[in-house]
Amino acid sequence: MTQLGTLYVISAPSGAGKTSLVKALLAQDTQVRVSVSHTTRPIRPGETDGKDYNFVTMETFDAEIQKGQFLEYANVFTNKYGTSRIWVEEQLSQGMDVILEIDWQGAQQVRQQMPDCVSLFILPPSITELRKRLTGRGTDSEETINHRMSEALNEIRHYREYQYLLVNDNFDTALQELQSVFTARRLELRRQQQKHAAMLTGLLSE
Repeated sequence: MTQLGTLYVISAPSGAGKTSLVKALLAQDTQVRVSVSHTTRPIRPGETDGKDYNFVTMETFDAEIQKGQFLEYANVFTNKYGTSRIWVEEQLSQGMDVILEIDWQGAQQVRQQMPDCVSLFILPPSITELRKRLTGRGTDSEETINHRMSEALNEIRHYREYQYLLVNDNFDTALQELQSVFTARRLELRRQQQKHAAMLTGLLSE
């Protein structure tokens, strides 16, 4: 029997280090996959279809909505973004764990459709540190940074909706804590019974 994977929903305010933590987790854990979102926005220089996003037309996206093919989707300005239900279910059926990097609104949609998902929220150690990280990128104007800070505060207000809370103060510590959530989930009794069914049968046959 194929061991089913776990769906993880990870949210965080911009600047908390979510993307860096997930990337580091992928580098050390071969049982994890990150969902690649569908989007209607045009592909940008340097991006690869199927790797950065699955780029589709607005007509195709709307048709997929009507078919119920998205676990969650959102309108962002004039474009749409969504998570493919089929891809996620295929990965889970193969025993892979899947991460969705989405905001609190998307997380609410996913919980409604897949209530067994595991949700994690990542926080910065302070508002001061969050602004420092956003400023340190050196890519945004002061106006953009202020807008991101406002959005971040709104995102943070929803941390209570999640099962796990990680504070990314020390990166290595936060990564270790993130990995521990995945490890503990895999050690649950029902998953270990499924994974080691033959061994357990042998142990109990004496």
